[in-house]
Amino acid sequence: MRVTVLLFARLRDIAGASELARDVAPDATIGTLWRQLAGEYPALVQYEHSMSSAVNADYARMDRALCDGDEVAFLPPVSGG
Repeated sequence: MRVTVLLFARLRDIAGASELARDVAPDATIGTLWRQLAGEYPALVQYEHSMSSAVNADYARMDRALCDGDEVAFLPPVSGG
């Protein structure tokens, strides 16, 4: 299956792109995809427990199953004032 990954803020900076296409196994979850990305970009690991994720613009948990063509967004915590 092929999914589109959207990365924001610091996550985008680490990967060097705001959008990536990735192939995942048919039984992949958001967590599976995240671990794949963290393997490619080890600096992402530090954000695993503080970021949010979404599938097709709806917030979703890491155990959510993915489908072919899904758009998965990873959003780091926001700070500012």
